[in-house]
Amino acid sequence: MAAKQLLGAAGWQVGKSGFLEKNGQPFKFEILIESQMFERWVNPMIANLKQLGIQANLRVVDVSQYQQRMDDFDFDMTVANFGESLSPGNEQRDFWSSAKAGVKGSRNLIGIKNPVVDQLIDMIIAAPDRAELITRSRALDRVLLWNYYVIPQWYLDYFRVAYWDKFGQPAVSPKYGLGVVDTWWQDAEKAAKIAPKVKPEAK
Repeated sequence: MAAKQLLGAAGWQVGKSGFLEKNGQPFKFEILIESQMFERWVNPMIANLKQLGIQANLRVVDVSQYQQRMDDFDFDMTVANFGESLSPGNEQRDFWSSAKAGVKGSRNLIGIKNPVVDQLIDMIIAAPDRAELITRSRALDRVLLWNYYVIPQWYLDYFRVAYWDKFGQPAVSPKYGLGVVDTWWQDAEKAAKIAPKVKPEAK
Protein backbone atom coordinates (compact mmCIF):
# COMPACT_ATOMS: atom_id res chain seq x y z
CA MET A 1 0.00 0.00 0.00
CA ALA A 2 1.46 3.34 -1.10
CA ALA A 3 0.31 5.23 2.02
CA LYS A 4 1.92 2.68 4.33
CA GLN A 5 5.19 2.85 2.40
CA LEU A 6 5.23 6.64 2.56
CA LEU A 7 4.60 6.60 6.31
CA GLY A 8 7.39 4.08 6.81
CA ALA A 9 9.78 6.17 4.74
CA ALA A 10 8.91 9.16 6.94
CA GLY A 11 9.94 7.20 10.03
CA TRP A 12 6.56 6.05 11.33
CA GLN A 13 6.66 2.47 12.64
CA VAL A 14 4.09 0.33 14.45
CA GLY A 15 4.72 0.41 18.20
CA LYS A 16 3.59 -1.81 21.08
CA SER A 17 0.20 -0.10 21.07
CA GLY A 18 -0.47 -1.36 17.57
CA PHE A 19 -0.47 2.18 16.24
CA LEU A 20 2.22 4.13 14.41
CA GLU A 21 4.87 5.85 16.49
CA LYS A 22 7.80 8.13 15.76
CA ASN A 23 10.37 9.19 18.33
CA GLY A 24 8.12 7.71 21.01
CA GLN A 25 5.12 9.79 19.96
CA PRO A 26 1.95 8.10 18.64
CA PHE A 27 0.34 9.19 15.40
CA LYS A 28 -3.04 10.32 16.66
CA PHE A 29 -5.33 13.32 16.31
CA GLU A 30 -8.89 14.46 16.96
CA ILE A 31 -11.58 15.27 14.40
CA LEU A 32 -13.91 17.95 15.73
CA ILE A 33 -17.45 18.32 14.38
CA GLU A 34 -20.61 20.13 15.49
CA SER A 35 -23.25 17.72 14.21
CA GLN A 36 -23.75 13.97 14.41
CA MET A 37 -24.91 14.22 10.80
CA PHE A 38 -21.27 14.13 9.69
CA GLU A 39 -20.48 10.91 11.54
CA ARG A 40 -21.51 8.76 8.57
CA TRP A 41 -18.74 10.37 6.49
CA VAL A 42 -16.09 10.72 9.18
CA ASN A 43 -16.34 7.26 10.76
CA PRO A 44 -15.37 5.34 7.57
CA MET A 45 -12.32 7.59 7.29
CA ILE A 46 -11.39 6.82 10.90
CA ALA A 47 -11.70 3.10 10.16
CA ASN A 48 -9.39 3.43 7.14
CA LEU A 49 -6.85 5.41 9.17
CA LYS A 50 -6.87 2.68 11.84
CA GLN A 51 -5.86 0.14 9.21
CA LEU A 52 -2.80 2.30 8.55
CA GLY A 53 -2.01 2.45 12.27
CA ILE A 54 -3.25 6.03 12.73
CA GLN A 55 -5.45 6.73 15.73
CA ALA A 56 -8.12 9.33 14.93
CA ASN A 57 -10.80 10.15 17.50
CA LEU A 58 -14.11 11.84 16.77
CA ARG A 59 -15.48 14.54 19.07
CA VAL A 60 -18.94 16.06 18.63
CA VAL A 61 -19.56 19.33 20.46
CA ASP A 62 -22.45 21.80 20.58
CA VAL A 63 -22.57 24.73 18.17
CA SER A 64 -21.36 27.40 20.61
CA GLN A 65 -18.36 25.35 21.72
CA TYR A 66 -17.58 24.45 18.12
CA GLN A 67 -17.60 28.12 17.07
CA GLN A 68 -15.38 29.08 19.99
CA ARG A 69 -12.86 26.40 19.09
CA MET A 70 -12.94 27.41 15.43
CA ASP A 71 -12.31 31.05 16.38
CA ASP A 72 -9.36 29.97 18.54
CA PHE A 73 -8.08 27.36 16.03
CA ASP A 74 -8.38 24.82 18.85
CA PHE A 75 -8.68 21.66 16.75
CA ASP A 76 -6.59 19.10 14.89
CA MET A 77 -8.98 18.42 12.03
CA THR A 78 -12.53 19.46 11.28
CA VAL A 79 -15.19 19.36 8.58
CA ALA A 80 -15.50 22.71 6.81
CA ASN A 81 -16.52 24.22 3.53
CA PHE A 82 -15.16 27.22 1.67
CA GLY A 83 -18.00 28.67 -0.34
CA GLU A 84 -16.90 30.29 -3.58
CA SER A 85 -18.57 32.45 -6.20
CA LEU A 86 -18.11 32.33 -9.98
CA SER A 87 -16.04 35.51 -9.69
CA PRO A 88 -13.35 34.99 -7.02
CA GLY A 89 -11.96 38.17 -5.52
CA ASN A 90 -11.09 39.81 -2.18
CA GLU A 91 -12.60 36.96 -0.14
CA GLN A 92 -9.67 34.76 -1.19
CA ARG A 93 -7.54 36.71 1.28
CA ASP A 94 -9.86 35.67 4.10
CA PHE A 95 -9.62 32.00 3.15
CA TRP A 96 -5.95 31.51 2.28
CA SER A 97 -3.70 34.55 2.89
CA SER A 98 -0.79 34.69 5.33
CA ALA A 99 -2.19 37.92 6.78
CA LYS A 100 -5.26 36.05 8.04
CA ALA A 101 -3.43 33.03 9.45
CA GLY A 102 -3.74 32.96 13.22
CA VAL A 103 -6.15 35.91 13.37
CA LYS A 104 -8.90 35.02 15.86
CA GLY A 105 -12.13 34.23 14.02
CA SER A 106 -10.39 34.18 10.64
CA ARG A 107 -11.75 32.03 7.83
CA ASN A 108 -8.19 30.83 7.16
CA LEU A 109 -8.92 27.81 9.33
CA ILE A 110 -5.96 25.93 7.86
CA GLY A 111 -3.48 28.58 8.92
CA ILE A 112 -1.92 28.83 5.46
CA LYS A 113 1.21 30.97 5.23
CA ASN A 114 2.44 30.60 1.68
CA PRO A 115 3.97 33.49 -0.32
CA VAL A 116 3.00 31.83 -3.61
CA VAL A 117 -0.62 31.66 -2.50
CA ASP A 118 -0.47 35.31 -1.39
CA GLN A 119 0.86 36.37 -4.78
CA LEU A 120 -1.77 34.42 -6.68
CA ILE A 121 -4.53 35.97 -4.56
CA ASP A 122 -3.25 39.44 -5.43
CA MET A 123 -3.14 38.47 -9.11
CA ILE A 124 -6.74 37.22 -8.97
CA ILE A 125 -7.94 40.47 -7.41
CA ALA A 126 -6.07 42.48 -10.03
CA ALA A 127 -7.16 40.33 -13.00
CA PRO A 128 -7.79 42.65 -15.99
CA ASP A 129 -10.51 40.53 -17.62
CA ARG A 130 -12.64 37.39 -17.25
CA ALA A 131 -10.29 35.09 -19.16
CA GLU A 132 -7.33 36.09 -17.00
CA LEU A 133 -9.43 35.75 -13.83
CA ILE A 134 -10.22 32.14 -14.76
CA THR A 135 -6.58 31.35 -15.55
CA ARG A 136 -5.30 32.83 -12.30
CA SER A 137 -8.04 31.18 -10.22
CA ARG A 138 -7.14 27.80 -11.69
CA ALA A 139 -3.49 28.42 -10.84
CA LEU A 140 -4.43 29.13 -7.21
CA ASP A 141 -6.58 26.01 -7.17
CA ARG A 142 -3.65 23.87 -8.36
CA VAL A 143 -1.33 25.27 -5.69
CA LEU A 144 -3.89 24.67 -2.93
CA LEU A 145 -4.48 21.10 -4.13
CA TRP A 146 -0.76 20.39 -4.50
CA ASN A 147 -0.12 21.35 -0.87
CA TYR A 148 -2.81 18.93 0.41
CA TYR A 149 -4.35 21.45 2.78
CA VAL A 150 -7.70 19.64 2.71
CA ILE A 151 -9.06 16.14 2.17
CA PRO A 152 -12.11 16.32 -0.13
CA GLN A 153 -14.91 14.57 1.69
CA TRP A 154 -17.95 14.23 -0.56
CA TYR A 155 -19.75 15.93 -3.40
CA LEU A 156 -23.33 15.93 -4.65
CA ASP A 157 -24.08 17.40 -8.06
CA TYR A 158 -27.82 17.69 -7.59
CA PHE A 159 -30.40 18.96 -5.09
CA ARG A 160 -32.84 16.76 -3.20
CA VAL A 161 -36.16 18.58 -3.35
CA ALA A 162 -39.61 17.05 -2.88
CA TYR A 163 -42.62 18.97 -4.18
CA TRP A 164 -45.98 18.41 -5.83
CA ASP A 165 -45.75 18.48 -9.61
CA LYS A 166 -48.09 21.42 -9.91
CA PHE A 167 -45.68 24.28 -10.40
CA GLY A 168 -44.45 26.13 -13.41
CA GLN A 169 -40.80 27.11 -13.41
CA PRO A 170 -38.67 29.58 -15.38
CA ALA A 171 -37.28 28.17 -18.62
CA VAL A 172 -33.74 29.14 -17.60
CA SER A 173 -32.30 28.02 -14.26
CA PRO A 174 -28.98 28.96 -12.63
CA LYS A 175 -26.06 26.84 -13.87
CA TYR A 176 -24.79 26.12 -10.35
CA GLY A 177 -27.78 26.23 -8.06
CA LEU A 178 -31.35 25.29 -7.38
CA GLY A 179 -32.67 28.71 -8.19
CA VAL A 180 -35.23 30.71 -6.27
CA VAL A 181 -38.46 28.82 -5.60
CA ASP A 182 -40.15 32.20 -5.17
CA THR A 183 -40.09 32.41 -8.96
CA TRP A 184 -42.22 29.25 -9.29
CA TRP A 185 -45.96 29.57 -9.81
CA GLN A 186 -48.92 27.21 -9.56
CA ASP A 187 -49.79 25.83 -12.97
CA ALA A 188 -53.58 25.33 -13.11
CA GLU A 189 -53.36 22.47 -15.61
CA LYS A 190 -50.76 20.55 -13.59
CA ALA A 191 -52.64 21.20 -10.36
CA ALA A 192 -55.84 19.78 -11.85
CA LYS A 193 -54.05 16.56 -12.82
CA ILE A 194 -52.82 15.83 -9.32
CA ALA A 195 -55.94 17.05 -7.50
CA PRO A 196 -57.53 13.54 -7.28
CA LYS A 197 -54.31 12.17 -5.74
CA VAL A 198 -54.13 14.77 -3.00
CA LYS A 199 -55.85 13.71 0.21
CA PRO A 200 -58.09 16.39 1.74
CA GLU A 201 -56.78 17.93 4.92
CA ALA A 202 -58.21 16.49 8.12
CA LYS A 203 -60.54 18.83 9.97
